[in-house]
Amino acid sequence: MHQRGLAAVSLAAVTLCTAVCGGCSSSSKNTGQASSSPAATQSAMTSASASPSASANAGGGTSVAVASVGKFGDILTDSQGKTLYLFEKDTSSTSTCYDECATAWPPALTTGTPTAAKGVDQAKLSTTTRTDGKTQIVYNGHPLYFFQGDNAKGDTNGEESSAFGAKWYVVNPAGDKVEGD
Repeated sequence: MHQRGLAAVSLAAVTLCTAVCGGCSSSSKNTGQASSSPAATQSAMTSASASPSASANAGGGTSVAVASVGKFGDILTDSQGKTLYLFEKDTSSTSTCYDECATAWPPALTTGTPTAAKGVDQAKLSTTTRTDGKTQIVYNGHPLYFFQGDNAKGDTNGEESSAFGAKWYVVNPAGDKVEGD
């Protein structure tokens, strides 16, 4: 009897997971723009489980690099080529993206002083301390983030999406947002 109850609970859990993730897509396309509505993006991103992390170099600091990506030209990435974004709601070097926002838009974190790769201005790199005590990378006064919808090097699926109260943009080496259109 106990085993039958356990089997029923397990089946219910699998059914629920399938229903929740049934509309999720793992395919990635590099369109330069997010194709989902803000509500769909928030919903899909809330169910995402992987969280990109900034790439640390041997000294513990994270390396911020520049990559040439399609119509955007040179933009900021981590050392693995994952695109970095700014959030227009951040009007200072202090992040306003937490909880569900930080799940969909993981902050670019570092455990030491961030370092500039070729094309990045070291003088524009700094950090801010998040409310959880972690250290987030800041460039030209903008806290930097990844987008959960970017799965491969060079993806820019979060560009110009509106979520969590403002728009998100890729960042050029000058530290300014890059508008896609």
